Amino acid sequence: MASMMKALVYTGPEQMEIMDMPIPDRDDQELVKISACGICGSDMHAYLGHDNRRPAPLILGHEGAGTIAKGPRQGERVTINPLVPCGDCEFCNSGRDNICQARQIISMPPREGAFAEYVTMPAENLITVPDGVPFAKAALAEPLAVTWHAAKLGMQLLHDNADRSALIVGGGAIGVGSALCLKAMGCQDITIVEPNDARRSYVEERCHINAMQHAEGLFDMVIDAVGYQATRETASKHVKPGGTIVHIGLGEDLGGLDIRRMTLQEINFTGTYCYTKQDFRETCEAIFDGRLGQLDWIEERPLATGDAAFKDIRSGKVSAPKILLIP
Repeated sequence: MASMMKALVYTGPEQMEIMDMPIPDRDDQELVKISACGICGSDMHAYLGHDNRRPAPLILGHEGAGTIAKGPRQGERVTINPLVPCGDCEFCNSGRDNICQARQIISMPPREGAFAEYVTMPAENLITVPDGVPFAKAALAEPLAVTWHAAKLGMQLLHDNADRSALIVGGGAIGVGSALCLKAMGCQDITIVEPNDARRSYVEERCHINAMQHAEGLFDMVIDAVGYQATRETASKHVKPGGTIVHIGLGEDLGGLDIRRMTLQEINFTGTYCYTKQDFRETCEAIFDGRLGQLDWIEERPLATGDAAFKDIRSGKVSAPKILLIP
């Protein structure tokens, strides 16, 4: 095997370059040849220079799927759980490894990401993908695990109500994924609010989810999949008394919540980030058995054009909720 690979490297704010990089080699981990890797909102934060946890130069990308390239599992098709918890702390030992304070993730030092031809991962982080499932679907396991975890939390916080309703703020991959996961868990009255006309039309026509430009009415659950002051204002305004706000987005830190209304009307609020190993396994099963639908709302582009893909997302030109880069 050659010693070098092509990788899309973040070199500074709004700068991505295809570069020759050493193929990673760790004896204690599996080498995966990447077939598809999605662009995440956190990749965009890094690209814009807003994430000091991801300093340049760095290979970004953590939503990957591919084939194990060597060793006893060579040739096995896998999707990657990019989170590597410590396995020893109180959170890991209680099944809440998603909030392990020592967790690592590929695309953040010391681990390079999957916008590359190869990446290394611990064997336990690789879930076998059935032959009939395309890598493009398998690569959605990571973002959908985020939404699976969020949907579970939201459903657990709701009082018993056969006619649960949900408003999802944001029509990107996290918003669409939240809708699909809620539907799989029995919530049928779901609306996405998305101000971008092209994205909203895509969500309705391709994802078959009700979408509106501006939120109207009250909902048992509101999922904020964006995380800005304005979207938190929307969540605060449109959640029912006794309802639940689930906050996934990391757009900006402060502002937007109507704490007085939340206190007087007993509105639950929960922040959520990542997912547990069990959530990831459950999400993969739901992808493989079709419970999350066709998952055909993606756009595939060559890794070599990754810089243009980031620029298009930045300028709002992308209608699809998810772009996958293909090495």
